[in-house]
Amino acid sequence: MRAWLAAWSVAAILAAATTAARAADEPLKVCLDEDRPPLSVHDKGKPDSGFDVLLAQAIADRIGRPLKIQWFESKLDEDSSPQLEANALLSDGRCSLVGGYALTTDSLVKPGMKTARLPDFAGATRDDRRRRVALGVLAPSQPYVYSPMTVVLGPKAQGRKIGGIGDLAGLRLAIESGSLGDAILMTFDKGRLIDSITHLVPGRDDLLGALQRGDHDATLIDLGRFDAHRAAHPDTTITASGYYYPIGANRGYVGLASDGALIDAVNKALTSLAAEGKIAEFGKQAGLTYLPPREPAVLGDVWAKIIQR
Repeated sequence: MRAWLAAWSVAAILAAATTAARAADEPLKVCLDEDRPPLSVHDKGKPDSGFDVLLAQAIADRIGRPLKIQWFESKLDEDSSPQLEANALLSDGRCSLVGGYALTTDSLVKPGMKTARLPDFAGATRDDRRRRVALGVLAPSQPYVYSPMTVVLGPKAQGRKIGGIGDLAGLRLAIESGSLGDAILMTFDKGRLIDSITHLVPGRDDLLGALQRGDHDATLIDLGRFDAHRAAHPDTTITASGYYYPIGANRGYVGLASDGALIDAVNKALTSLAAEGKIAEFGKQAGLTYLPPREPAVLGDVWAKIIQR
């Protein structure tokens, strides 16, 4: 009996070791947006780049698994939903994590629909573009970067001191219709800035190009978007004001709630990387104005907060 138990124990140990080895060989699959500089960029014929690419590789190294990035393309239209796109990619097994995810209450609630279409992704077939995927429940990692709105100034307003939205009075403002910045500017102080605002159409009008030409004096956009413009146009004459709107969202990873062990492992890796200053270093390498996460980790109803202000 003892000999049998000993043989069984050895077999169990060997089986566990084999399973662990297979898990270590299994790639950590991370979905990243192919066109979101300076967070993530995927261009044919060029090395993949961006803050989230560097961070994903570091996390894969920390948990001892090779990294595999699944690139996808997020559409900027009325029918698109970052929440549903991320959920569909995860639920379809295209990846185990989606990076650069804005951590808000609305983005993490259980979806109101049972299925959704996949966004366009690298390697997608015609059938992939047609079918719908049964959705799961999302679970966030701890945040790793803070993503605020910032005021950007045109050449004619350079040097203007901006300590709050009220300091934009007297400037010619431009904003994309339906954007978060639009809601902030239009509702500020019971509409005090409305007569100074010109609305542009997202995806059709070039907001930052118009600012560069001097057609407008200022706008309110995501800080990362300004970083991307500055990297693509190093000679630009539009400048950051240094002012950050006080309501902003953290970004982190999102996975499926059923994969809690992976989320725990990622959180441990993020904690150690942050403590070593590595995450801030990745931001600098990617040309990102890195700001560490802020409380609350998950932003509540942003629209209500804006209206209340």
